[in-house]
Amino acid sequence: MMNEKGRMREVDPRSIPDSTVTRLSRYLRVLEEMHDIGGEVVSSAEIARATSCNPAQVRKDLSYFGEFGNRGKGYRAIDLRKAIEGILGLDKECPMALVGVGHLGKALLNYRGFARKGFVIRAAFDVNPSVQGSVLDGVVVESLSAMRSRIREIGIQTAMLAVPVQAAQDISDILVEAGIRGILCFAPSHLRVPAGVWVRYADLTTELEALSFYLAHSDKNL
Repeated sequence: MMNEKGRMREVDPRSIPDSTVTRLSRYLRVLEEMHDIGGEVVSSAEIARATSCNPAQVRKDLSYFGEFGNRGKGYRAIDLRKAIEGILGLDKECPMALVGVGHLGKALLNYRGFARKGFVIRAAFDVNPSVQGSVLDGVVVESLSAMRSRIREIGIQTAMLAVPVQAAQDISDILVEAGIRGILCFAPSHLRVPAGVWVRYADLTTELEALSFYLAHSDKNL
């Protein structure tokens, strides 16, 4: 059996396929479930079955980051879990800013799953004066004018953007100026950001449209 520590290598994130990063999160869920039931050893085949891929893909995804496991013996589940947490940057707390405290923003503030993974909302901002000054889940909602200084003061590098599409780019520009390097955007907008700033999109409407496409055409091919 091997110890995953000490065998990881530094990588350029631009060289890693998005699909690999997504699968790493799925592998981590499997390892967390194994931990809950006391599983100690896991094979690439078991991970593959639980994530609907194939063992070769699991091994290839892990190989981007170093050497893991022993052929024929599998992986120590707890070591692989810690290694993937390190790869995904989950081995330390990630303070976040939330911009937009409407219905979606309030739901994000109240979601406990973020904190369990180390993602902690430390600051929230909104343009609406009636919301400013309110305290939601221990976070004071501040005005947009305070955003630059507050983000710099706390040292936040990650932000969630839950604002109307017409405001998304302007607010994104302010976030980048304040030192934000990662943005999760819920607006149906393509943000223009400089190199070194990473953007992920959570456009629920687009996902529903994709589902609608498959439903609209699936009956025709049965």
